Amino acid sequence: MRELVITKREEGQRLDRFLCKYLPEAPSGFLHKMLRKKNIKLNDGKAAGNEKIKQGDRIQIYFSEETLDKFTGRNSKKEKTTRALTQKQKELRGQVKVLYATEDVLILHKPAGMLTQKAEKEDDSLNDYLIDYCLEKGILTEEGLTVFRPSVANRLDRNTSGIVLCGISMAGLQALGRLMKERNLEKYYLCLVHGRVEQDRKLKGWLLKDEKTNRVRLFSKPVEGAAPIETWYQVLEKREEVSLLKIRLITGKSHQIRAHLASVGHPILGDGKYASGKMNQEMKKEGIRYQLLHSYELKVPDNVKGLPEELSGLHITAPLPSEFLTIMKKKGFSEALVKQEGRRR
Repeated sequence: MRELVITKREEGQRLDRFLCKYLPEAPSGFLHKMLRKKNIKLNDGKAAGNEKIKQGDRIQIYFSEETLDKFTGRNSKKEKTTRALTQKQKELRGQVKVLYATEDVLILHKPAGMLTQKAEKEDDSLNDYLIDYCLEKGILTEEGLTVFRPSVANRLDRNTSGIVLCGISMAGLQALGRLMKERNLEKYYLCLVHGRVEQDRKLKGWLLKDEKTNRVRLFSKPVEGAAPIETWYQVLEKREEVSLLKIRLITGKSHQIRAHLASVGHPILGDGKYASGKMNQEMKKEGIRYQLLHSYELKVPDNVKGLPEELSGLHITAPLPSEFLTIMKKKGFSEALVKQEGRRR
């Protein structure tokens, strides 16, 4: 018999889902059968599997060690391999910053050029960095990863920099998911766009993504499969050729900001998908490698019910990348407009 004691990071899950993670090689139907036959118990009693487990709960599994090794995958002949990072991946990891940390949540700064989550097996991502960080800092153990894996809660495009929310406990992931689902987070971006933008504006439309080309199309009227979107922007400073905008995402769809601004004639500097080839050639001469779009600021209201105290009223800003600041300086923009880095209440 093996007894597992639930920690704070694991609580909040359904028992059957926890068991599926701990015993990934065991069929779900088999696990439910074992619960019915009391070969798996919760706190020494019978369980149905739909119970929400909490810190201190004890799960008893009445299997032989051989059976446990089989269903946990520990007797697998597959060798565990450590993936070597490329020099570029190491450099990007060196640019990640921890902006805020609690027992349940990490808020990280992602550099442009790093994926939020991997697309291919050989990719490195912020999510991989997060797991390695938690192991290195002793937040989690290798064994703990079998039943709970820290995860990013929102995504940024590879070439967009800035704030990414991460759950390092089940409670943290659930709280962040609820905040985003109920749209209780205020998220602001900064970007430099082509052209002189005269006034603040709210843009509306419908967005349809082509997964094959990884591009989106915008429509002024509803179209089958397209999602309604809203993008608000404020003009912070403007020149004849370039404007500095602060964006608030009212909805948050893939490539929304980039495509919406391009649709009104103001593509983001360095945007390889939605700016013209001529514009991008000019930006490469300026030394711009990525679109100058930065997830800059996050505000959490202080009146959201059921939110952990440490998140209520939180106000986070992320430092601008050096390339962004360099172009601002070249164009004569005031850094004082955006130099408000750090955490505030």
